[in-house]
Amino acid sequence: MKRTSIGALVLLAAIGAIVGGLLEAALASAGRPIILPPLTLGIALLFIGVVVVLLAIPIRRLTRGKSQQPIDPFYATRVLILAKASALSGSLLTGFAAGVTIYLLTRSVVPVNSVGPAIATFIGAACLLAGGLIAEHMCTIPPADDDDDDEGRRAVRVRP
Repeated sequence: MKRTSIGALVLLAAIGAIVGGLLEAALASAGRPIILPPLTLGIALLFIGVVVVLLAIPIRRLTRGKSQQPIDPFYATRVLILAKASALSGSLLTGFAAGVTIYLLTRSVVPVNSVGPAIATFIGAACLLAGGLIAEHMCTIPPADDDDDDEGRRAVRVRP
């Protein structure tokens, strides 16, 4: 699986920011209530980012040779997919929260009680993004030269 590209993360963040800002402007111009993220959303996103990193720690220990306990390959695959999904969704939510925050701060009358939860959502989503990228990095296998044979091909180890 290829690593998450910075271009995709930046593109998702830009899409999220544009959609967040335009959605708030469209709702306000239609006389409807704007979307205000609750404070608990930022806390939950932060918690999920931490959990994703904690799930990747056993894989990191095994790939670095610090643990002899085998890891289920399905577990490792699931953690890697969760890390990639966390990075992508964290990028989208970071952009969305940034768009909402910018919209709130550019109003002539700033709703003071609304800016704090929007900033908390931005921080939580950024932590989810960072946690996903860190966990994805923790799941990579370092290159090893000791498994190569004389012709530079990878040696295959067969365990009985």
